[in-house]
Amino acid sequence: MNLKRITQSLLFWIIMAILLGIVCSLFFPEWLAKVFVTFNGLFSSFLGFFVPVLIFALITPAISALGKGAGKWLGVTTGIAYASTVISGLIAYGVSMALYPTLLGDQGVGDAVDIGAGELEPYFSIEMPAPFEIMTALLLAFAVGLSMAYVKSETLQKAAVEFRDVIMLVVAKFVIPLLPFFIFGMFLSMGMNGNLVETLSMFVKVLLLATVMTFLVLVLQFSAAGIYAGKNPFTALKGMMPAYFTALGTSSSAATIPVTLSCVESNGVSKSVAGFVVPLSAAVHLSGSMMKISLFAFSIAYMDDIPVTVGQALGFIFMLGVMMVAAPGVPGGAIMAAVGVLQAQLGFDESQIALMIAAYIAIDSFGTACNVTGDGAIAMTVNKMAKGDLGGEEDGKFRLKELEGSSLDDAQISAQEQSDNR
Repeated sequence: MNLKRITQSLLFWIIMAILLGIVCSLFFPEWLAKVFVTFNGLFSSFLGFFVPVLIFALITPAISALGKGAGKWLGVTTGIAYASTVISGLIAYGVSMALYPTLLGDQGVGDAVDIGAGELEPYFSIEMPAPFEIMTALLLAFAVGLSMAYVKSETLQKAAVEFRDVIMLVVAKFVIPLLPFFIFGMFLSMGMNGNLVETLSMFVKVLLLATVMTFLVLVLQFSAAGIYAGKNPFTALKGMMPAYFTALGTSSSAATIPVTLSCVESNGVSKSVAGFVVPLSAAVHLSGSMMKISLFAFSIAYMDDIPVTVGQALGFIFMLGVMMVAAPGVPGGAIMAAVGVLQAQLGFDESQIALMIAAYIAIDSFGTACNVTGDGAIAMTVNKMAKGDLGGEEDGKFRLKELEGSSLDDAQISAQEQSDNR
């Protein structure tokens, strides 16, 4: 494997940050550790300011483009993808409720891990008040996006897309490059505060659980799609394995699109359906990412004894599904889009957010592989629906007239052009 490509990946630097944070916690003097604690405080304050802006910038053009839309098959495909993503989150919540008391309860809730506690204090802090609250940003984005779609404002749509591109440039060129330093500071603090071993020993279990659950989600998706489409689900799932392992290696839904298309067509999906569903699903279907983020989030809530009601859990899952769909294709885009929901719905602080980011990226490939492979199940479902709609006519008869003259949001189209690492 290309060494340069490895060293340029976000995963490599996150792993290095974790290892260096652990090692440096053994000998760093307190005065030096406080430098990184100060940086983490400043970076966290910036995220608090930036995340509501990020939410508004992502959601507004995405809602506007879908609202204009495009028509029946865009709505059907997006709806199935969103439902699959939300169901994955609901499964994650059920699994966490059933297993975490046993899996994580051997050292006691709240006492085992206090991620945010410690004696290290920053040298100074700077208040960076957000322009508006996270929920305000979400509601405003929906209202403005739908209104733009209703009045068919091309000027505002273009401005919203350009604003989103500017904000994502900040994410790609400033926020993402600084994440390893943020992770380093968090693990350094945990090591010096004496709660690192307990945290890691319990979190490894969640990492393994999330990896296993992404595969079980695929079995459920293909079982449902196979029953509906009248195909053997395990044969169809086996046919998607080249796409699964390609995504496992690339960590990119977009880079895997050619392989996904080939696998989907080998499962009997028409070329026209595959050519429409696969690129779109690469942007809007994130069941694997939902499974990872939900399991990690609920585990941190459990370990830190944060009460999460059923209503909070449902709100978190449904909002997270919307946020991830709107996250453009940049490394770490999905987890950065999720930060606002983690703060608003679950009340996570900076150290908990840092641990979420580290855990998410650590097994990013498995979530991406689940996303990509699950696209095959969606394609089978849409293919069956399309044939029924056309009375069983062949591939060439499949038409998506509603898409003529309309445009998908650039965040969706970019799924064919960018590495999304989600």
